[in-house]
Amino acid sequence: MNDPDGHTLKSATEKSLTRTRAQAGMDTPAVTVETHLPGGLPAFTLVGLPETAVRESRDRVKSAIDNCGLSFPNGKVVVNLAPADLAKEGARLDLAIAVSILAATGQLPHRVLEGFEFLGELGLSGELRPIRGCLCAALASATEVHERRLVLPSANAGELAMAPPGRVVPLAHLREVVRLLREPGYRPAAAPSAKPAANAERESRSLAEVIGQPGAKRALAVAAAGGHHLLMTGPPGTGKTMLARRLAGLLPALTEAEAREAALVYSAAGLPLEYPFVPPFRDPHHTASGPALVGGGGHPQPGEISLAHRGVLFLDELPLFKPSVLEVLREPLETRSITIARARYRARFPASFQLVAAMNPCPAGRVCSESACRCTPEQVRRYRARISGPLLDRIDLHVAVPPIPKALLLAGARDSSSGVDQTKAAIAGARRVQLSRQGRLNVDLTGADATRLTSLNTESRRLLANAVDRFQLSARGFHRVLKVARTVADIEGHVDVGPPHVAEALSYRSVTWEGE
Repeated sequence: MNDPDGHTLKSATEKSLTRTRAQAGMDTPAVTVETHLPGGLPAFTLVGLPETAVRESRDRVKSAIDNCGLSFPNGKVVVNLAPADLAKEGARLDLAIAVSILAATGQLPHRVLEGFEFLGELGLSGELRPIRGCLCAALASATEVHERRLVLPSANAGELAMAPPGRVVPLAHLREVVRLLREPGYRPAAAPSAKPAANAERESRSLAEVIGQPGAKRALAVAAAGGHHLLMTGPPGTGKTMLARRLAGLLPALTEAEAREAALVYSAAGLPLEYPFVPPFRDPHHTASGPALVGGGGHPQPGEISLAHRGVLFLDELPLFKPSVLEVLREPLETRSITIARARYRARFPASFQLVAAMNPCPAGRVCSESACRCTPEQVRRYRARISGPLLDRIDLHVAVPPIPKALLLAGARDSSSGVDQTKAAIAGARRVQLSRQGRLNVDLTGADATRLTSLNTESRRLLANAVDRFQLSARGFHRVLKVARTVADIEGHVDVGPPHVAEALSYRSVTWEGE
């Protein structure tokens, strides 16, 4: 029996083997696709713990093969996805199944399959559609001892730019895959690289656009220099959200390793990589659920805190988030990762993000001021009590954002671009000093390291001793003050931490809460 191209089909007992990868969080375990043609009445059996989308691949694969002018076997087809105890989900195995069937029927040579892995969803006409986790699969494949190349949809070009060169083959159609395997000298056209079109918009957001708020701007610079978490409190319209959105612009560009880490998370989530070399900025709505924030679901996927990895997570209207949702932030704020344990799986995602939060001073917000507030003390207490003391204790900088004076609004006074450039230069310099001195940012110092690197004098020790009683600092809060003081000294270019640096760090802890 011959196929439409004249290739002879093998006997009815032919079998073949191809390789692909499943998706489990950010891991991509290897999967072997085995096809057996035992003969008999037409049937298509798919085994190996396939879920709904995988079982539906039978119709997609058959239609794609037929519409590409190739021959689908007339008898029974048995496809096994090994290992059998690993759940397979999604349409990512379509291409591997199609190639395995074509090899089993003799339409593709067996000998070349050993050098490839195949990933991609098939359309009914044979086009390859994008899937999530392509970069995860490419990097996992490159770390193994074999020299296989990974065939992927060219629609995933945004991820493939960060994959190891020469180890991925982006293709757009099943016909191209067939030609690649049949013709040893075939060289597919290069896939178009993704263009980060939104970068210009991100770069145009300058801190100079914010009118007034020198105290908040200073706190923003300290937060950017040391990687510290920040909470801004003030009535609506004072610039809290505007300030938060400009923090990412103050951060240095990601290194290649950091960009790859962030890209891996986006790849696992199946999101477009619009900013591969810019710190990500995520701002979930206050109605977001716990799994939306930390990740999870029927199949483990990263949440907002992981999508903010190496960037900024902005939580506006912080008290409006459910307390149970906010409490899940406590672990990743300390460990810089999140582990999701479910009955069927256990997944770990990176979560080294910088938290920036904003809130009103009371529930009424706009109608409240220091002189007149329609909220009762009990209403204010309940409003603030939605944020637990342990969570507040993990936020290094607490800063008030007061209303902008009308004189500044009428004058439209803004910082000069040169002043903003100097701030960014000071932030970059402080980060370089920290990485050179201790290999990480100040926010990641241990308590012992923070104590050793500050080397306080008598006056600084006195300030801290008074603050422990006045602000009721916990041991964690005490060490966080030391870390912030170290960052302030780094911004100023001082080797030693002096009383002014400690005083400024303590000023960011002066916002106390009832029950903290």
